[in-house]
Amino acid sequence: MYVCNCNGIREREVHAAIAAGARRPADIFKSKACSPKCAKCVCDMRGIITQARETLRYAAE
Repeated sequence: MYVCNCNGIREREVHAAIAAGARRPADIFKSKACSPKCAKCVCDMRGIITQARETLRYAAE
């Protein structure tokens, strides 16, 4: 599924960027060598980042 239609960034690419150390949407855009255009995806990216952090936190317990 596409998270960012403007730049063609898919959800799996967002997860890969997070696994590589991305902590905010700007890091994800940087990993794809692009920048936000309409920025509608930023909230979705923040949600995915938060979910990934929660998953890691619970896995560490």
